[in-house]
Amino acid sequence: MNKTAIVYWSGTGNTEEMAKAVLKGARSKGASAEMISASVFAPDLLDKLDTVAFGCPAMGSEVLEEEEFEPMFSSCLSSLAGKKIALFGSYGWGDGEWMRNWEESCKNAGAVLLCDSVICTDEPDEEAIAACNALGEALA
Repeated sequence: MNKTAIVYWSGTGNTEEMAKAVLKGARSKGASAEMISASVFAPDLLDKLDTVAFGCPAMGSEVLEEEEFEPMFSSCLSSLAGKKIALFGSYGWGDGEWMRNWEESCKNAGAVLLCDSVICTDEPDEEAIAACNALGEALA
């Protein structure tokens, strides 16, 4: 059984809803999964996980949330080599550049992206929830 964490930051609740769908998908395939807020996640926890999903909305000029999520994620980068991960998040403007940049930084760190990242505009619709479920299943 895979041990999985869904690490996320959500300001409006949209990314949290996506995280819940990822959790549901992972558990439906038998993973031991839990949601963890970015404010309490630490890089040393990566060693105890088989897979991890990171979720963060686009902020400002299409960047990761800068107060909690980005510092936490940056501290994890050096531990991502060979780690199986997936990414998700919502945005309200732009064209998803933040996700492309985020994927690139993960690849440069040696992370293994298990599936296509999931992004949605604003509140996740049925299609986004289904994609998050599938992302969770891929983690399991």
